[in-house]
Amino acid sequence: MIARYTRPEMGAVWSEQHKYECWLEVELAAAEALAELGEVPPEAAQSLRAHAGFNLNRIQEIESEVRHDVIAFTTAVSESMRAKGASDPSRWLHYGLTSNDVVDTAQALQIKDASALIARGLDGLSAALRKLAFEHRDTVEIGRTHGMHAEPITFGLKAALWWDEFARHRARFAAAAEEMRFGKISGAVGTFAHIGPEAEEKICARLGIKAAPISSQVLSRDLHANYLAVLAGIASSLDKIALEIRHLQRTEIREAEEPFSAGQKGSSAMPHKRNPVTAEQICGLARVVRSNAQAGFENVALWHERDISHSSVERVILPDSTILIDYLLAKTTWLISGLVVNVDRMQRNLNNTKGLIFSGQLLLDLAAAGMLREDAYQLVQGHAMQAWRTDGDFRQSIQADATVARYLSETQLAHAFSLERQLKNVHAIFDRVFQPAS
Repeated sequence: MIARYTRPEMGAVWSEQHKYECWLEVELAAAEALAELGEVPPEAAQSLRAHAGFNLNRIQEIESEVRHDVIAFTTAVSESMRAKGASDPSRWLHYGLTSNDVVDTAQALQIKDASALIARGLDGLSAALRKLAFEHRDTVEIGRTHGMHAEPITFGLKAALWWDEFARHRARFAAAAEEMRFGKISGAVGTFAHIGPEAEEKICARLGIKAAPISSQVLSRDLHANYLAVLAGIASSLDKIALEIRHLQRTEIREAEEPFSAGQKGSSAMPHKRNPVTAEQICGLARVVRSNAQAGFENVALWHERDISHSSVERVILPDSTILIDYLLAKTTWLISGLVVNVDRMQRNLNNTKGLIFSGQLLLDLAAAGMLREDAYQLVQGHAMQAWRTDGDFRQSIQADATVARYLSETQLAHAFSLERQLKNVHAIFDRVFQPAS
């Protein structure tokens, strides 16, 4: 799945080559920080920086024998040093460190890189949603509850709601990504038995991350669980947008649809089909991201100061979730940017029930004019159900009712059926949503 859906930049973050490059950078930063503190010869740290390297195939070859990836890595790096005539400085490689000092700290570097790409994707989608919202701020559409016609809205309000949701996601993601910008160099059980907290802070500072206030042999996995949960929340909102577009594209609605290229085909058997395949893909892959979040929560509880049960899981869920979110953001941005909005169809659907959508306002106006609310409800519902059963004209039926005429003049009745009245606060809603961002 990763190979199929990875975009190049995000794929590079999670490649085996880049993983070991991050491991090596942690090792080199550790040697240099310890040299500053007088615990490693400065010339050894310099030699490591100048000569340390690795061959990915050689690491994999060694790992197949020793069955320990960090040992395979350090062995391969040491071999590269010896090949360059710098075997003595190699004894200072991995000095005072345990495996997860390297693995967890390097993983923080990968997540930092992945998070930068996701943040960029969130910004792009938010810009597309904002543009769509303002383009259709006054495009009238029927609002639906339970899938049934309710009262008028505008299509711009729908897009503004999505934008507002992603404004929160951007803030949540920034906080979750910042929480993941921690490393740990505290040793086998978190006690700094071999190197001290000052060295940890120097190492992490060199890497552009922060030192965890406390850790066991690993960083606490509630951090990772929260990060994955935020990704799952983003996926769910992408699912929400795509699902709405799928509904609006249904044949009997056809108010909006995803782009359909000139040479595209929708069905092997039915040439007329224009299926919302991208929106369906977004909805489907969002489920994978949500399921990965559950696995992240399962990783929080480990035996004592650590076990290895989380490690194999994270090798799947961290790359997959960040890769999928990056992909889904790109797909949803494409979907929103090219969305076909059928304004005429929206107007036709709005008028389909011949005034029924104004029943709520009519009820309020009759009550305000002096009719008991219970009586007004019974009167309006009676006309509404008759119109529903017979496909009749609700407004004409109301206008012919003598009881209604005793309470509402023709002008007042027209006001009860006014679209402008229903939507008079749309611009105020836009101001409330978008002005704080500006």
